[in-house]
Amino acid sequence: MKKGDILWLLCLGLVIAILVIPTTHEAFVHLTKVHPYIMSFFKVAILATMGEFLAIRILSGKFIKPVGVFWRFVIWGFLGMSFALVFPIFDGGVRTAIKIGLIPSFKGSKIHTFATPFFTSAAMNLIFAPTMMGLHRITDTYIELCHGKLSNLKKVCLEDVIDHIDWKGLVGFVYLKTIPFFWIPAHTITFLLPSEYRVLMASFLSIALGGILAFAKKKNQSL
Repeated sequence: MKKGDILWLLCLGLVIAILVIPTTHEAFVHLTKVHPYIMSFFKVAILATMGEFLAIRILSGKFIKPVGVFWRFVIWGFLGMSFALVFPIFDGGVRTAIKIGLIPSFKGSKIHTFATPFFTSAAMNLIFAPTMMGLHRITDTYIELCHGKLSNLKKVCLEDVIDHIDWKGLVGFVYLKTIPFFWIPAHTITFLLPSEYRVLMASFLSIALGGILAFAKKKNQSL
């Protein structure tokens, strides 16, 4: 095991310890309720950035700092803040739609417990996720073309960004495969959790997805 592997695992262990130790767990829940946007920023920024490091580790065999890692961290943080708003919007919206009969509740059946979380996850991932993923792909491409330096931003135009995006991979794999086969089932579990843990769960899922995308890319490269 390399030094980078140890450091990455230590960071993951620290996050888990904060959630497991009663004192820090109580503080985490309290801060999440009192400061939802700030906590969502750091939860997603930290764990999603760890997911990016993991993806590079899988592809290259070693940990390498991503280009513009600071800006990637910041963008992940702002996406996390959007999750803090979007999750309750879709949760409340689907519950309202079920209440007025627009979506079946399956009340009295064995799948009733999973119906609301599933429909909430499906609505969020089919309506919000494609826009968010597309925006994130654009910001990542800007960072790569600017070589991680904000001073180079004026040298890169939107046309350059659009030309460099792998639209086939974004639509064919990210949209058509990860959304139905990963994100909708995964976020069904997310919406079964109490609200204060949902953004955190999404953050952990970003680590898992980083690994999945890296293995898929590595497999394609070997073909």
